[in-house]
Amino acid sequence: MKARQLKTKWAEQVDSEHVLAEYPRPLLQRESYVNLNGYWDYGITGEGEPLKSYEGRILVPFSPEAALSGVGRQLKPRETLWYRRRLPQEITPLKGRRWLLHFGAVDQYAVVSVNGKAVKRHLGGYLPFSVDITDFLKESGNELTVQIRDYSDAFYYSRGKQKLKRGGMFYTAQSGIWQTVWMEQVPETYIKELKVTPMYDESAFLVKVMLADGLRGRGELKESRRIKAAVILSSEEMQPLQIEGYVSEYIRIPVLDMHSWSPEDPFLYDIQVIAGEDRVRSYAAMRKISVEKDGNGIARMFLNNRPYFQRGVLDQGYWPEGLYTPPCDEAMINDIQTMKDLGFNMLRKHVKIEPQRWYYHCDRLGMLVWQDMVNGGRSYQSWYVTYLATAMEYFHLRMHDSMLFLLGRKDEKGRRQFVSEMRETMRVLYNHPSIVTWVIFNEGWGQFHAESVTQIARETDKSRLIDQASGWFDQGGGDIRSIHDYFFPLHIKAEKRVTALTEFGGYSMSVSVHHMYRKVYGYRIYRKKSELTRGYREWIEREILPNMERGLSATVYTQLSDVEEETNGLLTYDREVLKLEEETVRELNEKMKL
Repeated sequence: MKARQLKTKWAEQVDSEHVLAEYPRPLLQRESYVNLNGYWDYGITGEGEPLKSYEGRILVPFSPEAALSGVGRQLKPRETLWYRRRLPQEITPLKGRRWLLHFGAVDQYAVVSVNGKAVKRHLGGYLPFSVDITDFLKESGNELTVQIRDYSDAFYYSRGKQKLKRGGMFYTAQSGIWQTVWMEQVPETYIKELKVTPMYDESAFLVKVMLADGLRGRGELKESRRIKAAVILSSEEMQPLQIEGYVSEYIRIPVLDMHSWSPEDPFLYDIQVIAGEDRVRSYAAMRKISVEKDGNGIARMFLNNRPYFQRGVLDQGYWPEGLYTPPCDEAMINDIQTMKDLGFNMLRKHVKIEPQRWYYHCDRLGMLVWQDMVNGGRSYQSWYVTYLATAMEYFHLRMHDSMLFLLGRKDEKGRRQFVSEMRETMRVLYNHPSIVTWVIFNEGWGQFHAESVTQIARETDKSRLIDQASGWFDQGGGDIRSIHDYFFPLHIKAEKRVTALTEFGGYSMSVSVHHMYRKVYGYRIYRKKSELTRGYREWIEREILPNMERGLSATVYTQLSDVEEETNGLLTYDREVLKLEEETVRELNEKMKL
């Protein structure tokens, strides 16, 4: 049976002249903003073949495999995808100013050229990158081209849930530009980055301002310690407070009458930073995540120094018309708000990094986030990472992650790349208060040397919790004993780390007209809404509620929405139908509190 092309209600609202037009980086915002989304020329050639002519138009930032792109073609590992567009007339050399070109994400390897000259090469399909193109611009007629290769799951590069032969829990592979492309004009010396750390127990923010100089090369400005920046903190409850300090050093901003951030009260402070001729806007929140012992001596997750049970949902971040790319801002907001309305307070973003506006909406709406690192590696041995691992977990036997061949991690370059991308993920997303946990590995997919990698993660960010190995292949490190349980009775025993059920459920129900394939995938099949709701209630009441007093501190239900064959979502893939009874879900979530 041919797949039914589903669409969300937002697909028809996509305007090719204003595609995902909102400012893409709310944590470092300037007045200057030129959105380059829209129709570009595209072409696809075989490996090593030159491009003789462009084949048609593609709607950026939707991948060629996505319906909204207008292409409908799968890029193969031995093919090259080419993009081209003219830059707007306003992009022209100006004395004392620089033009920065930004890509939200390009999957997987990109070569960016301006007027025929290569200006940037980037490997990694999930992280943003930028380049100063000022010195390559002409007075008019500037041309931007991007050349892309994507190996999907045929190599050890990071790939998430993508698979060239999709099916079951793995989904259609996508390629190319899949997040917003944009430009901004900055002074010759400009603010490159902000690092904002809430010091909750001290009622203060630490703000570090990093500068770059477009005339002196890339990277942080060498003499920046002699330059001062002004940081202005304000909110609806306080008058602006301005503190000056040297850039590249931490500037301490005291907060009087501190207002905490939480899912129930997502209060944000506004930040402005002025350094030389540059000025940017940002925001921050006062919140603390930690592991402490409750009154019974059980290790719990504490939010703002109080025990806080996290009720989460696994979020794949796939869309029927856009694959990795949501059709619009409203679609992202709907996913977050719908889960919040159901009583969930946490989303586990599963082996994918979202556009930064998604995290911004979690920040302002009040939704905790567990952020997975994106898995990579060569083919995993299913008998080892799935069947044997599940059995070992049932018997409480620990599996070591030293068998690199079975885990797809023999390539040293691939291991180094994973660590590099992990650090970069943590740097790029560091300022988002909604993120409270980093999930390093999932179910052994490309896992290696977890204890060493955890130490690197801990050194990179000491302010958040670490889930070293979600599911099986736990090596005893990190802050969380992370359990996946779809089939067996749950027996929780308190230990030094927090105990979390980080995947459960997976209950499947296919809704007529709202599913893509005749074949469905899930761990237990239901036919009616009432039956699915009853099964959900029975699991919560039988396995979760009794185990909370024994130490269970967080849960993650699989999952937010259906994705292709996997029909185990709370919502259908097109987000049209809530498959469980709303009141039951809310009632049970209300019971899951400490």
